[in-house]
This record gives sequence, C-alpha cells and structure tokens, in this order.
Amino acid sequence: MDVDIILEPNVTPAQMAELGVEAERLGIRALWSSNYHSQYDAFLALAPVAAATSRLRIGPLAVSPWEMHPLKMANAILTLNELAGGRAMIAISGGGGLLGAIGWRASNKGPVWPPQHPVKRVSEPDRRVRGMRECIDILQVARSGKFSMGYDGSVFVIRRPFAMTWARCDGPLLYTCSSAPQTIRLGARLADGIQFSDYTPEMVPEGVELARAGLAQREVPAKDFRVGNFWAWHIKKDRAASMHEARRELIWRGAIIGQIRQDIRPFCHDDQEVQLILDHWEDLRIAFRTRSGRIDSIPQDLLHRLIAGMSSAGDMNDIDREIERYRKFAAGGLTELSIRLFDDPMAGLKMIGERVLPALR
Repeated sequence: MDVDIILEPNVTPAQMAELGVEAERLGIRALWSSNYHSQYDAFLALAPVAAATSRLRIGPLAVSPWEMHPLKMANAILTLNELAGGRAMIAISGGGGLLGAIGWRASNKGPVWPPQHPVKRVSEPDRRVRGMRECIDILQVARSGKFSMGYDGSVFVIRRPFAMTWARCDGPLLYTCSSAPQTIRLGARLADGIQFSDYTPEMVPEGVELARAGLAQREVPAKDFRVGNFWAWHIKKDRAASMHEARRELIWRGAIIGQIRQDIRPFCHDDQEVQLILDHWEDLRIAFRTRSGRIDSIPQDLLHRLIAGMSSAGDMNDIDREIERYRKFAAGGLTELSIRLFDDPMAGLKMIGERVLPALR
C-alpha cells in the first residue's frame, strides 16, 4: 500500500513546493492539495511542486463540477499535467462545502448569487451522480486529445467543438470521491481510482466489494485501478497538542460532519451517547470555528473514543499502533492511504516518512 499526503488549503505555494520536495525524497507516492472556498487555489498552488519535483504525483482534492464546469476543469488539470510532465491527478466530488459557500439550491437553475440572507439550510444540486458521470465523460474526452463536436449531457453541455490536442497522452489520473454505494460503483466503472472518506479498516472491505461490482461493468478492464482513503493524522511529539488538534477537527470526520451516521456507533456505548453527540453537534462546530478545540458538553472519554476510532492521534509512542491499523487498511484492499496533515505539516510528513513508510514496505 502506497502513502499519499493531503495538505491544508492554507499552505502557501512556496511551502507546498518545500513539502513536495521532502515528500518525494521520503518516497511518498502523491501530494493532494485541499480545495476550499476561501484559501489558495488548489490547482495553482501545485504549480511550484510540479517544477520542483520529478516523480511525485500531484492533484487537487476534491473538485465539484458544480463549482467548476467540467470543460474548465479539464483545462486546469491538463495544464497542471503538462507542468508536471504527466504526473497530475484530480479527485472529483459530487458535493462539498464549497457549494454551500456559493449559494446552491436544489434546482436545475444553477447557483443563486448573491445568496439570500439569512441562509438557514443550503442543499446540494440535483442529479449529483449523473453530474459526476458527465464530468468524467468530458474529462476523458479532453485528456484523449481527440476532436469533439461538443457534449450534450442532461446536466452539463458544451456547445462548441473542442480538442485538447496539446494534452499529454499519459494522464492525468481521474479519481472520484466516493463513499456511498452509487458513487463507489460509478467511480470503479468509469474512473482510474476512487477515494473513500474517513473509512475505518472495518468499513473498507464492503467498499472494495462495491468497487469490484463497478469494475465488472467496465467496457475495458482497468490496468491499475486505485482505491484510496482520506485519513486524519494528528500525532505529535506533544500529546496535549495532538488531542487539541483532534478535538478541533473532530466535526469534519466523515461520521460527524453535518449529521450523525451509523458509523459512530462502534465508538459509543449506547444510544444515549449517540444522542448526546446529536444534541451537542453545534459545540463541535464551534470548537473548530474558534480553533479552541474545547468541547465541554461531551465527556472526554467519549471524545477520546471518537478520536481514536476515526483518526490517528497521540504521541510518538502511538505510531506503532497506527502502523497496525494501516496494515489492516492494506489487507482490506486499499492501494493507497491518503493521510491528511494539519498543523506543522513538515513535522508530520517526516514522522510518516521515517516511521510509517518503512514499516509498510
């Protein structure tokens, strides 16, 4: 199993290049730049990395076709691929927080701008799976360099002929961000790889089986289909700093963001603890927004169980335990683990390169 690194969106392009050079030296497979609504552009921030490295794969994660039309997405990722000498990749999402930021409503009329205030609830676009499929279709045509008269989809349309004749024939890789059954099968049927989000080792085998069902429907068998998983890394030399960061980011773990899914039940003793988290979900959000990491309404023991179950946290003495978890990920069918770094990413990167990578080889 390979290891990828996902960086915070507040990492400057210069810092991104420095981290990319170190990641390549350590043997990291790929570097993903996070795509958020108010930070550095996820494509442009990788340009210095493309110039400073020669083997490292690079790409933005995740980009939704409702924030960026697939035609312009193709221009951006093919340009990055040219800069990187064929090493670019992109992860396509059906939703994401950026859509809420630009005021989407569930209709076929597109985004509402400026958004109405106050906005109590923002829903994502209709036909998300269909839209992801059409986005992949367009990107595949674009990266082929073949002439096309246009594209007449039910969600996305291109009214003029196009041909990316300058596109390299060796990329970029197309991933889908897939955690639900429909999108997992879709990605396996059409893309080069999929990225789960915050899957625990126990969840991976079921996701891999869904991917195999999609792979069986491909017109042309996949040569090297990739299966990754977003996983949060909070381990630091200072255990207190690790737990602060983990509490601060807890709301973004896949089981808790927006609504409580069944995923957290393995870490709760009973339904009362699940309900307690539901009742105090806003406190998790405040702990992130204020950067305080303070959550007084939920017992520390329960918070620690959630953190331990859905992320890697602790001090240097806990790395061997996490390596065992990562071996379970590999045994479940992952081809790569995409480890998300937060504060002081260089320190985290070096820990992974010096302690985790050798153990997984």
